Amino acid sequence: MTLPTFNYMEVVYLIATALFILSLKWMSAPTTARRGVWAGEVGMLLAIVGTLFEKGIIDYHWIFIALVLGTIIGVPLGRVAMTAVPQRTALSHAFGACCVTLVGTAEFYLRSPNVPKFMMAVLCLEVILGGLTFTGSLMAAGKLQEVLPQRPITYKGQNLVNLALLAVAIVVGIVLILHPEHKNLFPAMVGIALVFGVLLIIPIGGADMPTVISLLNSYAGLSAAAMGFVLNSKLLIVAGALDGSSGFILSVIMCKAMNRSFANVIFGAFGQVQAAAAAGGEAKTVRSATAEEAAAILGAASSVVIVPGYGMAVAQAQHKVRELFDVLTKKGVDVRFGIHPVAGRMPGHMNVLLAEADIPYDRLKEMDDVNSDLPQTDVALIIGANDVTNPAARTDTSSPIYGMPIIDVDKARTVMVIKRSMNPGFAGIDNPLYYLDQTLMLFGDAKAFVGDIVRELSGSGGH
Repeated sequence: MTLPTFNYMEVVYLIATALFILSLKWMSAPTTARRGVWAGEVGMLLAIVGTLFEKGIIDYHWIFIALVLGTIIGVPLGRVAMTAVPQRTALSHAFGACCVTLVGTAEFYLRSPNVPKFMMAVLCLEVILGGLTFTGSLMAAGKLQEVLPQRPITYKGQNLVNLALLAVAIVVGIVLILHPEHKNLFPAMVGIALVFGVLLIIPIGGADMPTVISLLNSYAGLSAAAMGFVLNSKLLIVAGALDGSSGFILSVIMCKAMNRSFANVIFGAFGQVQAAAAAGGEAKTVRSATAEEAAAILGAASSVVIVPGYGMAVAQAQHKVRELFDVLTKKGVDVRFGIHPVAGRMPGHMNVLLAEADIPYDRLKEMDDVNSDLPQTDVALIIGANDVTNPAARTDTSSPIYGMPIIDVDKARTVMVIKRSMNPGFAGIDNPLYYLDQTLMLFGDAKAFVGDIVRELSGSGGH
């Protein structure tokens, strides 16, 4: 009797798949996130090594050149500042989607015209998703890097044009499924997908970038899963499905956090600067304070909630915030951090920054948890956050963000806002929080201002 041949590669792929699943599981909690990252990295290493030992590979020269070039490009890209992580993530999506599109194109021309209908359908799905994700991710990275305008770029009938382009790409795909011998239509389908990716992202404003990033992640994963069917790779199918489904679920969570639909995020052009108040309206005034005055208020408090936003990331103030946390804690002040799900420019952006500064995980509170405590909180300190603390979301039915859950900092006894200027945030909406009687504006760079507060507190004795 002939014994079945033991396939070591299948075992390696199985272990890699298990590590990918565990990675997602562990990254869902701050205390196990580092373990999740390591699991994902080891799983990917096993997947790459396993693939390199496939019997179908007959020449390693080009593979070796690609590995060297990838390493040369990848190492510098991995050493970006924390403020650049969102655009770095968008670039990763673009590279992955570009790979999927190129592989799909190569497979089409290798197999055409003898492509089974199911395989042709998967190929079309692969290159359409890959193409639009590639250019869409490049546009997102450009907006995040401020190479492109962060405000929505719109024109009349834009949504109709976008949907028409997508419909044409789908129709071309159907024609290729039925008649794969029409090779000349394939470049047109890829080209339309590339153009669609650009037009899909440019009307989306900076306020919606966290959702866009997770949605592009979902598209990249789904295109990779489709490539797995084309290449008959179970590992790619599973990994792509995990990536696609997790990105989609995260996008749903982000939309719920903003109380908005996918359609509104993708087609709403959210983030246009709102028209100023009527000229005859009453002028609004704000009260400002110095670092010395802010330190005195914080030092006399019993409880403080710090709400970080993208302004903290831009100023790279997270380590100074850690110093503020330490000095207040030593004075007996109960300090917690209120984290809004869409604060920053990517999912979990604030958690990543605060973890980098070694803020204890148990001090990070989700929006619902911290909101129940804010009416009993002495001071709410907002560092570079705008839209996620805007009470107009609760009170102004005409506001574009009406209905969006926010962190209820206006319910604290005293509110202090560190902000460079009175300019509106990514949503382009004025924030009535700044004009409340209990609000003090602390104008300046977040890192420098928090540093000044820390020095004042360190030089005073107790509270």
